[in-house]
Amino acid sequence: MDVLESVDTVAGYTTYIDLIHPFIKDKNIISTEMTKEVKRVRAAIDAALTGRSCAIVSSGDPGIYAMAGLVFEICKKENIQVIPPFSRGMALNEKSALTVEVVPGIPALCAGASLLGAPLSHDFAAISLSDLLTPWTLIEKRIEAAASADFVIVLYNPKSKRRSRQLETAQKIILKYRDKKTPAGIVVSAMRKDEMVTVIPLEDLHKADVNMQTIIFIGNSTSFTYLDFMVTPRGYKDKI
Repeated sequence: MDVLESVDTVAGYTTYIDLIHPFIKDKNIISTEMTKEVKRVRAAIDAALTGRSCAIVSSGDPGIYAMAGLVFEICKKENIQVIPPFSRGMALNEKSALTVEVVPGIPALCAGASLLGAPLSHDFAAISLSDLLTPWTLIEKRIEAAASADFVIVLYNPKSKRRSRQLETAQKIILKYRDKKTPAGIVVSAMRKDEMVTVIPLEDLHKADVNMQTIIFIGNSTSFTYLDFMVTPRGYKDKI
């Protein structure tokens, strides 16, 4: 909130802007729809280069499947000098220069894990099933590698209106390495008003009602359920 209050301009995906609109209604707002991320970030950078302070809002943490990386990519491509906030005294060698601060947030995997219990108490891998920016063949390789190495697997972007086959394919790959009763935690709209949390067997994952607001946690070979919780032990069994 301190950052939003301090800036002149706020940029973000329309859905996220709508969520925080009561707090930024007096700000200059840059809002674009899904798949317009480059346009949105360029507009924010342009605003900042005119001397206005600008915040780009993302869901979760800006550095995890969000806009922080794109800011640096565009700055590098356009040769815009970028300095971190802890080096404010650094001399700027270019007229086009920005101070960029990445403000940490709460990633969906942390919010979702807290609702499930403790599914990430041991090593895990996070994989997005969206193939808009990453070839599906590469995504399959990553799923195979994570499953074969017995990582807990966190799946982002499991299904959209135009993309429905990926989750079932991922399930089939993981079932080659996991017991069919492995717990799979499903969290929809974590920490929002439409929040839903369920735990089902891995064998039933293809039947789950999921969307782009869903994050899925697939346990490793030691994960278990206790009452309504999903837990992955850290390795203290012989100590307790």
